[in-house]
Amino acid sequence: MSFSARPPHPQAPASTGSRRPSPLLLTIIAVLALVALFVAFAQVYTEVLWFQQLDRFDVFATEWVAKGVLFAIGFVLMAVPLWFMLFFAHRSRPTTAPSNPREENLDRYREAVEPLRRTLTYAIPAVIGLLGGVALSASWQDALMLLNSVPFGVSDPQFQQDVGLYVFTLPMVNILVDYLGMIALLAFIASIVAHYLFGGVRPRETRGFDITKSARIQLATVLAVLILIQAVRLFLWRFSRLTDDSGLVTGATYTDVNAALPAMLIVSIAALLVAALVFSTAYFKTFRLTAISLGMLLVLGGVAVVGFPATMQQFQVNPSQQSLESEYIQRHLEATRSAYGIDDVEVIPYTPSTQGESGALRQDAATAASVRLLDPNLVSDTFRQLQQTRSYYAFPEQLDVDRYDIDGKSEDTVIALRELNPDAQSDSTWVNQATVYTHGIGAVAAYGSRRGADGEPAFFEAGIPPSGVLSDQSEYEPRVYFGERSTQYSIVGAPEGADPVELDYPADEEEGSGQVNYTFSGDGGPSVGNFFNRLLYAIKFQDEQIVLADTVNDESQILYDRTPRERVQKLAPFLEVDGDPYPAVVDGRIKWILDGYTTSDQYPYSRPSVLQEATTDSTTANTSAVVALPDQQANYIRNSVKITVDAYDGSVDMYEWDDEDPVLDAWMSVFPDLIKPASEISSDLMSHIRYPEDLFKVQRSLLTQYHVSNASEYYSGQDFWTLPVDPTTDQEQGLVQPPYFLTLEMPGQEQPAFSLTSSFIPRPTQGQTRNNLTGFLAANADAGDAEGEVSDEFGKLRLLQLPRNTTFPGPGQAQNNFNTEPEIQTSLNLLRQGESRVENGNLLTLPVADGLLYVQPVYVRSAGETSYPVLQRVLVAFGEQIGFAPTLDEALDQVFGGDSGAEAGDSDAAGETESGEAGGPSEGGEGDGGGEQPAGVDEALDRARTAMQEADEALTDGDFAAYGEAQERLREALEDAIDAEGGDAAADDAAADGAPTESAPAEDAPAADEAGSAGEG
Repeated sequence: MSFSARPPHPQAPASTGSRRPSPLLLTIIAVLALVALFVAFAQVYTEVLWFQQLDRFDVFATEWVAKGVLFAIGFVLMAVPLWFMLFFAHRSRPTTAPSNPREENLDRYREAVEPLRRTLTYAIPAVIGLLGGVALSASWQDALMLLNSVPFGVSDPQFQQDVGLYVFTLPMVNILVDYLGMIALLAFIASIVAHYLFGGVRPRETRGFDITKSARIQLATVLAVLILIQAVRLFLWRFSRLTDDSGLVTGATYTDVNAALPAMLIVSIAALLVAALVFSTAYFKTFRLTAISLGMLLVLGGVAVVGFPATMQQFQVNPSQQSLESEYIQRHLEATRSAYGIDDVEVIPYTPSTQGESGALRQDAATAASVRLLDPNLVSDTFRQLQQTRSYYAFPEQLDVDRYDIDGKSEDTVIALRELNPDAQSDSTWVNQATVYTHGIGAVAAYGSRRGADGEPAFFEAGIPPSGVLSDQSEYEPRVYFGERSTQYSIVGAPEGADPVELDYPADEEEGSGQVNYTFSGDGGPSVGNFFNRLLYAIKFQDEQIVLADTVNDESQILYDRTPRERVQKLAPFLEVDGDPYPAVVDGRIKWILDGYTTSDQYPYSRPSVLQEATTDSTTANTSAVVALPDQQANYIRNSVKITVDAYDGSVDMYEWDDEDPVLDAWMSVFPDLIKPASEISSDLMSHIRYPEDLFKVQRSLLTQYHVSNASEYYSGQDFWTLPVDPTTDQEQGLVQPPYFLTLEMPGQEQPAFSLTSSFIPRPTQGQTRNNLTGFLAANADAGDAEGEVSDEFGKLRLLQLPRNTTFPGPGQAQNNFNTEPEIQTSLNLLRQGESRVENGNLLTLPVADGLLYVQPVYVRSAGETSYPVLQRVLVAFGEQIGFAPTLDEALDQVFGGDSGAEAGDSDAAGETESGEAGGPSEGGEGDGGGEQPAGVDEALDRARTAMQEADEALTDGDFAAYGEAQERLREALEDAIDAEGGDAAADDAAADGAPTESAPAEDAPAADEAGSAGEG
């Protein structure tokens, strides 16, 4: 009696009480399905509009087509074999009746499954196929690299294959082989289960199974394919050993080359023979021989691929590891240095002088005059208090360092944009948030090497409306619609002749108006001038006001994805973007400048780095303005693309910076019009391009070990270094000191250059850390000049290598020397009076006078929520000699025999900075020189301090009469101090303590107190 011959169960007559699904229910389901589809459509179509607005629809289309094709391939490859396995198992099922109790019990399960069989035959493959399609579509970048691969022109030292095989071809080939292996495994499992359910595989009454011919053919074929795929995988694993990181070094080692690689080849050939034998089982009953061959293959694989290499490693290699592995260590060194671009580092042996002699800086006068004292990490609060103007503006926590040509001289500059602060509008109406407060305004820039009045920054670009050196251009556009704080969407634009509604900037009180309004006139976002687009964006942002608000008109545009990094990552998903975009005024426009990196983790013999670990330091840990690279591995990196994002209209321009990078060449074949040639970079933009910070961080982390040049030194590890902990932060956190931009002249350079620098100390041994300096790295960060010529020196890495037995203090020791010097601590305690707080600025290292000079600005922050730090003193160290004075000039003189021979030029600069207006630094005295004050000066200053405290107390109590009397006593004390000292020196000392000087007379003391102590600017 066969399964098909069984009489069908009589069907019960349809019940008259049964009901069909309600039309209302069907309608609701249909409506919900349509709504879900429309929501999905809105998400996709708004992305289309975004790319079309930037004229880069090809990027969107290429990515989605690639994903769609891979999804279809993955679905078909996964679903069709599974469906066929189930279908064939049912079609070839036996028709014999059950012959034992086991089969009778199984027959009942078959009858229970039969009503659902047809559905399951299609549903199971479909579901698994969808999952497989989604998984394969995630590999779209690897697929495009396979189709557009280019040669590297470099061969690996083991197989003599071009590196392009590993970077472009093997990743996608391995993905496909693994995918096929998964398909074969699932097909084999599905075949066994299906034939068991349908009777093709039947358990015997005692033990064992009976199998039909059709089941035997199907199972043998699928198993043979599975083994064949494993043979191919094993063959490809030989190439993967060149990027394996489990051995002594990355890449194939002595054991791999002499044991593991030959064993893999032998086992893969043996697997081919076993696959053929297994396939023969489909037509010949060679079960026993097949089982034996499979067992032998497993044993051979275990012994040859695992056991034999482990034995060789333990008994032959380990006892003579240094000599046997020397060749492979050298391969690893050369590949790593090449892959990270550190193979041409100029290593300069350097024995630093520790004795500062008079006139020693005369040859380094230009470097001394360019020392950056303004710490971009500390003066953010100062910029905020002096230049923010309104609470709806904000500056980043970490400002940026650039350089500008001012009066024919390149000046290191600390710069930031006055961006819109979205947090200040969190409680505001939708109209204000989306259509009124739409943009920030103006760049604010200060000299990096000068100080303004009372230690405040010396601004050369500031104010609202913007004024100064940068805005002194006829085509200057100061408005910032796209920036690091632009995290929310805005709707801008209005018909011609309509009243503007966007807040541009607060007006002067004399104009009698609270604000000046503006209408965006650029092309910065997709149009929401029609109802359909408004509806789509209302769905996208889940905000019905986009449809309902009457402020949205026919000319409205919606701006979103406005931060520079997310904008670039969306347009170029194949790039890693530097974590610190920086603004620059270029050709009258504010541009965000970014660096794009091409990476790979498949470069043979190169050591992999976790990019996030390599680019994390005290800056990324303590501020959100600078971020580390993603948490992924790479063993090849190039700064291949320079990118700008216009702060006004969000337009993105990408320029090919490294025309020798094969990875970029491949992507330019995928997106042929996305990246422009470097020749289109304007001369003004060229003068602001700098060495990429995250690339430098990755390179310096590698140079802690890969500064050594031969295998024996690398194997011993005695000369390995590490990066110093930032001495200005909590030492227990162990945060690495960040690299610093500053202008300096390295040995071998003809003149000072804008550079990116970092220090090295010895690697801890046996838990002991020596904080003496062992190396100093500088990258020439000046890409070009205003003439647009790219410097031949740009990107040149110079490494000063100190002798191993040196005891020259490292950054931590230098900071400790500063902190423990009694005279310095006494002076700092005076600065801390009145609940003021002393904050150490960045500790800079400069090679000067045949030695190394440490320079650290010292800031004082008064008490109160609105306080801000001002530069009051400068610390310098040369060897064990320490200088501490109000100005860098004076501190250098203290270290170098009373006359350093150079003029740093950091005295209070002349100009109008009292109210934050640009036009040069403020007037002020030159300081007290760090010498002893006459007795009359000390007594007068004591009276001035007492009067200041009394004035503060009176102001707190609201006693303005007492406040005026205290201010009068303060002015008299200052006049006495000026008379006793001769004027300027005492005034400068009083300014250091926060008292008003002649530039802020006592009559203006309330305003000065509000601006300085309260920090209202």
